[in-house]
Parts: sequence; structure tokens; C-alpha cells
Amino acid sequence: MNQKFVSKSNFVLRKVLNTENSLDIIKDFIESILNIKIISIRLNPYLQEMAKCLPTEENFGIADVRVITDSNQELNIGIQFIDGIFIQNKMFLYYAQIHANQLKHRDNRKIAKTITINILDYKYFEGTAYHKKVLIKDRKKTIEGEIEIHVLELPKFRIENVNCLTDKEEWMLYFKEKNSKKIQSVINGALYIKKLDILLDDFWKSEKME
Repeated sequence: MNQKFVSKSNFVLRKVLNTENSLDIIKDFIESILNIKIISIRLNPYLQEMAKCLPTEENFGIADVRVITDSNQELNIGIQFIDGIFIQNKMFLYYAQIHANQLKHRDNRKIAKTITINILDYKYFEGTAYHKKVLIKDRKKTIEGEIEIHVLELPKFRIENVNCLTDKEEWMLYFKEKNSKKIQSVINGALYIKKLDILLDDFWKSEKME
């Protein structure tokens, strides 16, 4: 994994990305992974509020945002890293947290479908595909009731030619790679990944880990 956030990955990236200035980075990542076009995005304050009262082992999650797509679909989206302990529990607990937090907002928003993106630095599912989408539908078949969980397994990601990557592959390579030359080749051609990389450099220069 990229060494700039290998220690307490959720903590570091949450500190860096949970600002209005970083919404363009989150937007680009979500669009690349979910293959959607976002026309509006805003931060949900839940993670920052709860970080003050959750114990360290429960203090997970990188970003929690509300988006509107170009098809006018409103979505609640959460992103997190998961370590190798209680994987399934953390996937569903995080989904439940992100979905339920919609009730805490005071802007009369409707309850929207929730999607979570989970990044794993190890293999979990069988097979060689590095991106797996898990769908669980309720009996009512409502959009809001359809659980959608995406899992990205970094060790399964393989690429031969770093000079011809899709946006999704650029993000995967950046998160996975330890080789600084390969990381730099991605940064040079990816505006938002480069911005994140600079923010991470600034973080490690100025911040102390809690």
C-alpha cells in the first residue's frame, strides 16, 4: 500500500479529505470507481461529529457525502479502509452508519439510496476480480432499501502498462503501489490524485498522529 497513508489510513485520509477544498478529489474518486457522473456534491458532517465520541477502534470512515448524478439520482456515499479484523461486520456496520445518519440532518432531505466503497489491503473474496459489487435487495424492491457495497481489493489489482490507465486504474495504482516511480507516473497525469498527494505531504509535515 502507498506508504503515505498506510498508518491509520482512515484517520489520515479523513483529516485530509473532509474539507470543502477537497470535494473535487472525493468527486473524482467516486466517479472513477462507480462509473457515474456527479453534478453536485456536499459533505455530510456526521463523521467529524462522531469522531469526538467514538473509541479509536470504531472511529472509521474517510468521507461521507451527498451527491446528485447527471440522471438526477440522489445518493448517500461513504468511503472507508478496512483492516483484517471483523471484515464483514465492519462493512455492514459502516453501511448502516452512513445510511442511518441521514436522519440526523435538519435540511428536510429525503432518505436516499446509500452506497459504500470499502478499500482492503488484502484478499477477501474468492476469484481474481479486484472490484466486487455486493447488492442486497429488500422485498419491497425500493431504491432506498437496496444495499449496495463496493469492495476494492488492492492485492488483486494488476496492471502491465502504467502509461495507459483508466481513471479507475490510476486510483487503484495510487492506493496500492509502494514503488515511488510508479506512483509518480500516475501523479504526473492525474490532477486530483496529484492534489491529494500534495495534501498528504503537507499533512505529514505539519500534523501529529493522535
